[in-house]
Amino acid sequence: MRAEVQQVADGTYLVHGSNTNWVILTEGDSATLVDTGYPGDRELVLDSLAQVGSSPEAVAAVLITHAHNDHLGSAEYLRAAHGTPIYLHEAEVPHARREFLHQVTVGEVLKNGWRPGVLPWAVHAIRSGGTAKAPVTAPEPFPAAGALDLPGRPVPVHTPGHTLGHCAFHLPDTGVLISGDALVSGHPTSREQGPQLLPDMFHHERGRAVASLDVLEGLAGDLLLPGHGPVHRGTVRRAAQRARELAV
Repeated sequence: MRAEVQQVADGTYLVHGSNTNWVILTEGDSATLVDTGYPGDRELVLDSLAQVGSSPEAVAAVLITHAHNDHLGSAEYLRAAHGTPIYLHEAEVPHARREFLHQVTVGEVLKNGWRPGVLPWAVHAIRSGGTAKAPVTAPEPFPAAGALDLPGRPVPVHTPGHTLGHCAFHLPDTGVLISGDALVSGHPTSREQGPQLLPDMFHHERGRAVASLDVLEGLAGDLLLPGHGPVHRGTVRRAAQRARELAV
């Protein structure tokens, strides 16, 4: 299996997995991995690291935007097999341990099954491990405030709503925003293309997800790397504004 790896800036790669993206930030012999796809995407994760000249052993840390299975999939594997630390916002740590689960339910999916793309997406999600048990045994909160001492120097930006502890990651030196599911550019269950929120059924608190767009709007940058959809080139400010307009 080959991952679709796209270099978008020096040392910055957007990887398209099976309906979910992750990001690799490289610096010398080290790397930061942001999100890990579905549990079924493991071979794609490993292949993507190899394609950029890295390896699981070279990953200094895994940063998780939020603890849904399509982003958390291989985190525990990397922690257990390679001792890789797994960092999230403190409010998301118990979610990653599966002390609770804020994720769209099968019932909610069935209620929305009449919408275009929902049932094919659901079949794919189940086959890829979207409903599997994939907790992280020892997730950790970010070790410091501000820029993290990791390749890419990502700055966590708390953007709650999709989940309680959802975080985007801002790379101010390169104008990159890794937005996770706080702001996407497409999804199999959406008819829209371009910057948008995910459909309502995916958000734990839709109102807070809309409010978090205000936070993203204040970030400088012109390159959006979303959790779903293609890379978006254009100001982060305008991308957040467009998503808010569609959400009204």
